[in-house]
Amino acid sequence: MVLLTAGVTNVGTAKTAVNLLRYKPEEVVAVLDPANAGKTAGELLGVGGSIPVIRELAEAAGANMVTIGIAPAGGKLSPDLRSVVLEGIARRMDVLSGLHTFLSDDSEIATAASEKGVRLIDVRKNTERDVAQRKNVNEKCFRVHTVGHDCNVGKMVVSVELTRALQRAGHEAKFVATGQTGMMIEGDGCPIDAVVVDFINGAAEKLVLQNQDHEIMVVEGQGSIAHPRYSAVTLGLLHGCMPDALILCYEMGRKSVYGMEEVPLPDLGKFKELYELMANVMHPCKVIGIGINGRKFSDEEVRREKERVEKEFGVPAADVLRHGSDTLVKAVLEFKKKIGK
Repeated sequence: MVLLTAGVTNVGTAKTAVNLLRYKPEEVVAVLDPANAGKTAGELLGVGGSIPVIRELAEAAGANMVTIGIAPAGGKLSPDLRSVVLEGIARRMDVLSGLHTFLSDDSEIATAASEKGVRLIDVRKNTERDVAQRKNVNEKCFRVHTVGHDCNVGKMVVSVELTRALQRAGHEAKFVATGQTGMMIEGDGCPIDAVVVDFINGAAEKLVLQNQDHEIMVVEGQGSIAHPRYSAVTLGLLHGCMPDALILCYEMGRKSVYGMEEVPLPDLGKFKELYELMANVMHPCKVIGIGINGRKFSDEEVRREKERVEKEFGVPAADVLRHGSDTLVKAVLEFKKKIGK
């Protein structure tokens, strides 16, 4: 695939590209960003090593898929992205998109794709129409859910890293994707933020029922319970997946809501209180670990932050990309044993 980043090649907006480079580098031919052409993905984004950043699709020898690598607010298709998508279709390349704007609903793009015989894959398109039933839930399956103090703080990365660490430790663990990037990485899941609101809880419950044959499932979180835009998605997912345990994720240094700088973030203790309160409305649950996103800080600064939050909250904390996930794995297994699962 070629990852399109539309000139916004940064670890925030281009999080889809960043995480495909991190977890699927063998499937990526290049990143398309004319403003940074000539660099490598590693130089530009810190992941992807020597994968090249190119100026135009013609440079992507061997590529057969165009992937939209950004997640803009509202998930809309920009004119720049649109022109590259149409060029890719003209080159007989499939198109993979996680936008809220569905390519298959665009008459010009759909007609062009049909004429060239290529696929339009809209990851967020879904037909979820079931409400939650609270039936047939396997209580032997231990459910862990990542939640955050804001959107775009690393809930998916913590979920993937924790799942893989559990698997390496010999446990039958499953990463349950609930967002477009996670679904591209895992190959299944549900785009929770694109589900009609009445059916969010039911869609989350369905994910539980589909994956409860595993010993442990790690359900990727979405948004934040205090985000003015996305709190409904967060709460529906939290109630629908009925977690036994939560990993609370946050980004060091962030003082205001992502994309809404005039809205201050409550402190982390308030988030812990809110998530535990809301989770326990449906199912007994507590925060058992903290995921730190320290990407803007030095190793020493993150080390001190880790010590601070562990002392304040009495649970293990880790920047999983720096420290690994072993302390969170230990917390999961100890709490799982404590509650008899």
